[in-house]
Formats: sequence, C-alpha cells, structure tokens
Amino acid sequence: MESEALQAGDVWLLPGWQNSDAGHWQSRWQALYGYRRLEQHDWLRPLRGDWSIRLQETVLDASRPVVLVAHSLGCILVAWWAAHAAASNAKLARKVAGALLVAPGDTEQDNLRAMLPGWSPVMMQAMPFPSIVVGSENDPNCRLARARAMAHAWGSDFVNAGAAGHINTASGLGNWDSGHALLQTLQGKNKPW
Repeated sequence: MESEALQAGDVWLLPGWQNSDAGHWQSRWQALYGYRRLEQHDWLRPLRGDWSIRLQETVLDASRPVVLVAHSLGCILVAWWAAHAAASNAKLARKVAGALLVAPGDTEQDNLRAMLPGWSPVMMQAMPFPSIVVGSENDPNCRLARARAMAHAWGSDFVNAGAAGHINTASGLGNWDSGHALLQTLQGKNKPW
C-alpha cells in the first residue's frame, strides 16, 4: 500500500445510542475538521445487526483505509464488527487503519442491558488494527476498571481521561483538543498512512 497522509474523508465518526448532539466533541470535530459521521437508520432503537451492516457498507465502500472514532455504543459496535470482519474477511478488516474508542458503554451493566437489548455481551476479542480506548474515572456507563479490561481484551492502548463523566456534551469538553491529539498519535501507529 502506498504511503499517504490521512485526509478528513478517511475519518469516520461513530456516535453511540441517540447520536451525538451539536455540543458533543464528535459533532464539533465534524464541523471543524470535515470528518464524516456514520449515519444509522435508527438512533433510538439501535439493533446491533443493522448498525454492523451500516459499518460494513461504509468500510467496503471506502476507497482508502479509514479511521474509526467511536463513542459509547459506537465502541461496542466496532468491537463486534471487528471480530466478525476479521473472521470472515481479513482484507476487509485491514481497510480500517485504526480506531479511537471513547467512553465505551458497558452493555453488560444491568441498566444498559435493559435499554439496549442485543448488545450484550461485549465482544472481548483483539481487534486487527491499532486502537486507543479512552475511559473516565466517573463514567456512569462504564467503570474505569471495566474500560481498562475492554482495552486489554481489544489489544488497545488505554488512556485515563480523569473525572470526565461519559466524555460527552455534559462533560463540558468543548472541542476536546486532548482527544484530537490522541487521534493524531493513532496515525503514527500504522505506517501505511
């Protein structure tokens, strides 16, 4: 593969359940940097199969390797998709150059399992591409130790964002420049870029 610099169109934002509102760092990154948002058919009643097919179509249609920037349920989607893509088509999984996985929602927690049927258990298998998981010390949707365990199982680097809640609009992060810096470090982990 020829060495190319990452372009804005190569970065796909994968919001979680209920999408990312205008104040969310994902929406801000879309406006600031021109990254693309993976639009799901139903943000309120997410079905893992439907969301996975949508991600599969996006990766298949990409003319160049893509980088996935997922939040919350989007992280769980990437884990499930990566496990199935790697098992069925290693070439397809290689079309993902890396993933930034922020505040994974622990769909095995009783409250989330009830609200998001079909998303439990969390896929705990190594991803076939470089990844970084960012967890928070006071995330109501995922304990820090659990986020760290997911990162370990996924073969991801782990970053503790401190007491940042669910790392969303309510966290008051604005453009979340430190998160964008993590995305930039992820670029250096895969030499084909």
